[in-house]
Amino acid sequence: MKKKIIIGFSLLVVLAAAFFGWQLAGPATAFSNEKYFLYIRTGMSYEEVLQVIEKDTVVKSSSMFNWLAHRMSYPTNVKAGKYEIKKGANLINILRMLHNGRQIPVNLVITKLRTKEDLASMIGKRFECDSAAFMHFLLNNDTLKEYKVDSNTVMSIIFPNTYTYFWNTTPSRIFKKLFATYKEFWTPERIELAKQHDLNPTTAYILASIVEEETNMKGDKPKVASVYINRLETGMKLAADPTVKYALRNFELKRIYDKYLLVESPYNTYKYAGLPPGPICTPSEETLEAVLNSPKTNYLYFVAKPDFSGYSNFAETYPQHLQFAKAYQKALDEEMRIGRALKDSAK
Repeated sequence: MKKKIIIGFSLLVVLAAAFFGWQLAGPATAFSNEKYFLYIRTGMSYEEVLQVIEKDTVVKSSSMFNWLAHRMSYPTNVKAGKYEIKKGANLINILRMLHNGRQIPVNLVITKLRTKEDLASMIGKRFECDSAAFMHFLLNNDTLKEYKVDSNTVMSIIFPNTYTYFWNTTPSRIFKKLFATYKEFWTPERIELAKQHDLNPTTAYILASIVEEETNMKGDKPKVASVYINRLETGMKLAADPTVKYALRNFELKRIYDKYLLVESPYNTYKYAGLPPGPICTPSEETLEAVLNSPKTNYLYFVAKPDFSGYSNFAETYPQHLQFAKAYQKALDEEMRIGRALKDSAK
């Protein structure tokens, strides 16, 4: 009888040990999705982390998590970051990941941005620092001196690309990586090309931002750049429609009427000579190369072709430009007339 009791007790111990081992090494997640992202903010305590895990029902047993966390010394080794917990992960692996700070990388994909606010908003949605904190960095001229830009020209540092960070990266470190790409692009050869057009990295970028907004046609970009370079050299105002859109902060405008040209802004190149104080978007490397390698022309004007192909007619004289402009205006009026007729017939 005693032997049976001992055997029974031993069996219970084995079963308990097996169950306990299963609790630690078996699937421990309680969420239904394929993965859960745990965000641990800078300065969070272990108790706060545990509260998040309990609130979001991340694991089946928060008490087991807590027990193991203390035995792995995690409460004194909490590291901020964004952590990916996969469905079915066990407690041992989860806590090893958290203890070692193995957070997942975050990609910042920059294509075309127009304003500092756009960049700050993008950063705020992807990183621990909020948009206000990043905006403060972009407006701090004392900090920006290190990069030889100011709050007007700071966006000339930003190149469309994919940048990889950790979620808790600070604004200054985010910007340093952006600046590294900027430095990589501006080789001595490219700086020399800019000089040949009386430009530098900042002014070339500003000009490229205007060209970027003027045309999507690769073949036209160098010629559009030559028009603006010629206007700068002859003292003409740039009179670039995209700068008026930027001044108005209305990027959906299809046509620029005379009333829009009255807007009071240093970005209104109909009103003020020279380049605007900063870029009006983040141009592609292709457009920057088009500016740097723009051909020597006598073009001073350009207007969209009346076939709506996206290409432009370029002119050296104003009378010639007027002919091209009239042809385009006539085609545009006809296009609008047809559109109105179709709209009326659909009623």
